[in-house]
Amino acid sequence: MALIRVKNLLLRTYVGFNPEEIANKQDVLINIAIEADIPEEALMADEPDGIYNYKTITKQIIELVQDNRFKLLEVLTKNILDLIMLDQRVSRAKVEVDKPHALRFAESVSFEMEATR
Repeated sequence: MALIRVKNLLLRTYVGFNPEEIANKQDVLINIAIEADIPEEALMADEPDGIYNYKTITKQIIELVQDNRFKLLEVLTKNILDLIMLDQRVSRAKVEVDKPHALRFAESVSFEMEATR
């Protein structure tokens, strides 16, 4: 079992339901932890065959986030988690999405979700 982390993926999307949030894209900061099996054969051969590809899932997450609109940070987080869990090699995943400057006196507001197979 391996733990793959994608740290501080900074993207822009529409998130929120206030008029200025609907009209303007905002930064979101995404952190992901994915537990996935790595076949022993791949480790022994030093070949990517059969491994969980973090580059592929990251590209899919970028597309999901940048090409859609979300009223709720919770829905954005859940959609990312669901996308990750589509791959049967994933046994557990945790996603945290930060919305910087969402509150006047706070650096960020975040929402975190986890799923286990």
